[in-house]
Amino acid sequence: MKRSIWKHPFFLTGFILIVILLISSFVYSFLWGNEVRKLYYISENHVPVESTPISPKWAYPFGTDPLGLDMLGKVIIGAKYTIISAFTIAFLRLILSFPVGIILGIHLEKYRKFINGTVDSFHYIPLSILAYFLLFPILWEPPQGFSTTITERFFLEILILTLLTVPVLSSLFGNVIARVYKEEYILGAKVLGAGKFRIILKHILPAMRGRIVILFGQQVIQTLIIFIHLGLLKLFLGGTDVDYQLVADPPRSITYEWSGLIGDTFRYLQGAPWVPLTPILFFAAVMFAVALMMEGYIQATSGYSYYGRKFKSSVLSADKDFKHEVRKEDFRRVQM
Repeated sequence: MKRSIWKHPFFLTGFILIVILLISSFVYSFLWGNEVRKLYYISENHVPVESTPISPKWAYPFGTDPLGLDMLGKVIIGAKYTIISAFTIAFLRLILSFPVGIILGIHLEKYRKFINGTVDSFHYIPLSILAYFLLFPILWEPPQGFSTTITERFFLEILILTLLTVPVLSSLFGNVIARVYKEEYILGAKVLGAGKFRIILKHILPAMRGRIVILFGQQVIQTLIIFIHLGLLKLFLGGTDVDYQLVADPPRSITYEWSGLIGDTFRYLQGAPWVPLTPILFFAAVMFAVALMMEGYIQATSGYSYYGRKFKSSVLSADKDFKHEVRKEDFRRVQM
């Protein structure tokens, strides 16, 4: 039974979680800018009992980093940069790939197999490594300082991460559109005189709405994972602040975006695990929220469970792989 997505608990839960993070980030920056409260030590009876990095406490639920900065405040400041960038990249990927997919699926049917074979090679190239080599000259601060503004670096990073997946997504859209274009109701519409533009607008787009939503969610999650990989490789969203002094500080994030919070604190994973695990936890929370929105949308509009069907198909595939058919050749006479 179909119902409004705004009444589905899964979609609503994921949407509210992301909206809360974004509103909190903008309100925090509006009220306090990028100022983060600090706590250098905790004392009892004027005797220090714990110094930075301070473990999670009631007043500091995610603890502090080695400089005494509140981890929760840093994560809230960086939420808007991380979430908006991931959603923007996913949206641009679909916007650019879908028209190309229409051309491949409808107008270039003869060349689609050749194009698919060429595009398949992109599946074997690690996207994070390719992004690293392309973005290093842009995001890594040279000794003389950045020659670009932070806005330009954001724009270039979003553009490169968008274009990297356009060939693969275009090929995927082209294959799906080609199958839909051969459906009987499409053929019937063409017989009745419908043009290609009307067929795309009235038939193909509605037929692919659910798949587009799923792909959008997948691209958001994939983009967040690439952010994490680039953060571990010290390439941070908006640029990496590099210290070239004789006793240099480690590279750090300029905007407190989450990949930078992971990359410049991952070395504290054993001694102060709450420092890198805090941004990792928020990354996981946003991915979970996006997955909830995808599941809620599919259940509300199509009446089935996306992840339930996916799990069922994987189980059936595994059963099929392990199923062994008993044949006559399996029995051999054994002489005693």
